[in-house]
Amino acid sequence: MRGDNKPTTCVIGLGYIGLPTAAIIARSNCPVTGIDVSQEVVDTINRGEIHIEEVDLDGLVRGVVQRGTLKASTQIVPADVFVIAVPTPFEKDGKHTPDTSYVMSAATEVAGVLKHGDTIILESTSPVGTTEAMRDMIAGLRPDLKMPGKTDGTPDVSIAYCPERVLPGKILEELTHNDRSIGGITPRCARKALAFYKQFVRGTCVTTDARSAEMTKLVENAYRDVNIAFANELSMISDAMDLDVWEVIKLANRHPRVNILQPGPGVGGHCIAVDPYFIMHGAPDHSPLIRTGREVNDGKMHHVVEAASKLIEDNPGVPVACLGLAFKANIDDFRESPARFIAGKIARQFGERVKIVEPYASALPKEFDNTGAELVDIDFALENCGILIVLVDHDIFKVVPAEERSTALVYDTRGIWPDAGSKAVKPSLRLAS
Repeated sequence: MRGDNKPTTCVIGLGYIGLPTAAIIARSNCPVTGIDVSQEVVDTINRGEIHIEEVDLDGLVRGVVQRGTLKASTQIVPADVFVIAVPTPFEKDGKHTPDTSYVMSAATEVAGVLKHGDTIILESTSPVGTTEAMRDMIAGLRPDLKMPGKTDGTPDVSIAYCPERVLPGKILEELTHNDRSIGGITPRCARKALAFYKQFVRGTCVTTDARSAEMTKLVENAYRDVNIAFANELSMISDAMDLDVWEVIKLANRHPRVNILQPGPGVGGHCIAVDPYFIMHGAPDHSPLIRTGREVNDGKMHHVVEAASKLIEDNPGVPVACLGLAFKANIDDFRESPARFIAGKIARQFGERVKIVEPYASALPKEFDNTGAELVDIDFALENCGILIVLVDHDIFKVVPAEERSTALVYDTRGIWPDAGSKAVKPSLRLAS
């Protein structure tokens, strides 16, 4: 620890969470080294530039790099605090089994430079028990250090779990202002991590045990997934009963104790679409509701593909524009995106008739190769495509006036154009009725 009480910090993983986290820590005048396996990412950051899209991140990274409080490397370095923010995907077994190998690999690197008094904090969304498993692995690699929970005396290091809870597009604001759940292997570990986070988090930091903090993160996203599933199931019921789901939800939400969320084409991103499986994996016989929510939200993607395909087939030769590929509005993150899945299916089926509008992409993802689909801007789509399929509620799509799409067939899965309804209709005909 330095004399000014600012701990040297090493952030492992410089992706959508790791880089903003590293930059905010560096803004608090803690010397930060960000670690990433990609030399290109490291070089980009060391130039004061960024490789991801996030509001205000470019200016923050440029500032802390110029000030010398943030630098990037491909090699682990000694530090007082290690923050692990690497991916936790599924194993390729078709069973949605959590893959914690990236976490364990990062922890192995940390073990090589770990010293007495250091703190390790895992931020990656993880199955319950991962923090303890990480501790056990480090204990095997460093028998010279006493590990928390495995010694009767004072441990030599502290280990804790502290998940982020942020919204893409508002990551910097929410990393600073949102409350944090800090779970320590022991209460002493939690206090050590709390002291670290209080240097840059203005929200309330609540301490607990590591397993409870791990479960809390999973529960937050599973809760949202199940509630979105209700809205998505309601949208499919409304389609079958020839009802406007947006109107139904608007009226139902006038009840003082009802707050139905808005349906969409499915659920995407690396949190809500993934985390429920971590709970199901841990307690498969006790999570039927969570499992059903996942099935409903995945099923909504196929429902949209079927409805869109019928609309396209019923109008042969009419050019089609799929609006959006990102998993949510106004970001460049396509992970687990239902829009990307749906547009890809449509492109493979209808080929050159399909145009893709995604303002946050400079090129189409690889699954669009050899489909004949083309990336175009919104103006081209409005002028040349007679079928518009809204998959993402980007702001640039919301501001398109009714008269610019009055002659098109519209399938609006996001409800951004109320005059279009929830099914594929001509807005002009709907207004006339």
